[in-house]
Amino acid sequence: MADDHTFHMAPDEFRRHGRSVIDWIADYMATVEAMPVLSQDRPGAVRARLPAHPPEHGEPFETVLSDLTSVILPGVTHWQSPNFFAFFPANVSGPSVLGELVSAALGIQGMLWTTSPACTELETHMLDWIVDMLDLPATFGSGGPGGGVIQDSASSASLCALLAARERVTEGAADKLGVGGALTVYASSQAHSSIEKAVRIAGLGSDNYRVVDVDDAQRMRPEALEAAIAGDVVAGVTPCMVVATVGTTSSMAMDPLRAIGEVCRRFDVWLHVDAAMAGTAAVCPELRGLHDGLELANSYCFNPHKWMFVNFDCDCFYVADRRPLVAALSILPEYLRNAASEAGDVVDYRDWQVPLGRRFRSLKLWFVIRHYGVEGLRHHVREHIAIAADLAKWVEAERDFELAAPVSLNLVCFRHRGGDAFNQALLERVNASGAMYLTHTVLDGSYTLRVSVGGTNTTRAHVEAAWDRICAAASAPEGLVP
Repeated sequence: MADDHTFHMAPDEFRRHGRSVIDWIADYMATVEAMPVLSQDRPGAVRARLPAHPPEHGEPFETVLSDLTSVILPGVTHWQSPNFFAFFPANVSGPSVLGELVSAALGIQGMLWTTSPACTELETHMLDWIVDMLDLPATFGSGGPGGGVIQDSASSASLCALLAARERVTEGAADKLGVGGALTVYASSQAHSSIEKAVRIAGLGSDNYRVVDVDDAQRMRPEALEAAIAGDVVAGVTPCMVVATVGTTSSMAMDPLRAIGEVCRRFDVWLHVDAAMAGTAAVCPELRGLHDGLELANSYCFNPHKWMFVNFDCDCFYVADRRPLVAALSILPEYLRNAASEAGDVVDYRDWQVPLGRRFRSLKLWFVIRHYGVEGLRHHVREHIAIAADLAKWVEAERDFELAAPVSLNLVCFRHRGGDAFNQALLERVNASGAMYLTHTVLDGSYTLRVSVGGTNTTRAHVEAAWDRICAAASAPEGLVP
């Protein structure tokens, strides 16, 4: 019950209800496997369960928690189910949830060092830990001209990289895009859609976004990139940034970083590396080849909120030289001036991102790394990769199925030989069962099914059961005729 004089939740009530919420979360984690993975709600169902108008008077918290189960939960697609194989992992862990809870309680607005030194300094230190854990280039550490910052997502990181690249190529005249002619950005046909979106937001326009051809393994062709850049230079256009992808969304393809980096060095073009999904794999020493050539990059990002048991949102973004980034994003009104910043003794991460405000995201990263340890994280990454390799073998052993792309890390792309319509119907059938959730892509013009293995509690048994369901649905499904 709220305090009668302030309407606030009294401390004792907060403590009691807080325990109830933790119990609710723990019960959810323990039972999510039994729930339909894909929400069975139809459009508008959640709103139909909600009252038309807000309550005039406060309600008991027990009622709110009850409605969380009866009103909200049916409209949830369960990303934390061990049978969730769609899109990419968005795995959550106990220590991450607790870190987020503490962050919410502290309510820190970490725009400046002075608004909470711990928020800034823990973040800097965590980003340096990640450099060590993934064996990233030393230039990304805080001890040199570069450094790291936590963004909300790889989409924001790519936009910030582009703004820094634009600042660099226009020599500070980024608001005058006529300098050197139009500015162009290059990425493969398999790059994430956020790259083109960043090009639009930054004011370059989609007409100046160059889609570079890929090879048979869906990797960017460095010779095609070089030809595109050279052609633009001859035409009087100014190359601004190249985006190489380590682990594409569709098929986990790995662009050849070293060859692409050498092309960028020849033309003095900013290279941004997007490893949103796959970057976590570099925690394993035997997998660090995926970053070969990363020392040639100007910026890099990956998402611990995909495969490192840190809940969304948490993207680690690095630059080899922070000056263009800060120059592009720093605006200093009088009300933000303070002695520490003006002395140059501290980092103000407001200058490293688009919004002014920022949350204490590094807490949950700190909690997770300290709970699992580097070896604990390696264990789970290796397990997921081994399970995906097993699935690939099962696909190859079935005469009616085929692999649609080389298997990379924890993603398996495959299709039934019955054709696009059959595969689409098969996907819809297995998803409608509620027992699992897959998504699709199109590779080489063909409808392709994807199984992404990376859930916190996903085991070999879950993937094996999913494959059995797929095969059963394909062998004699009603209405599915090759």
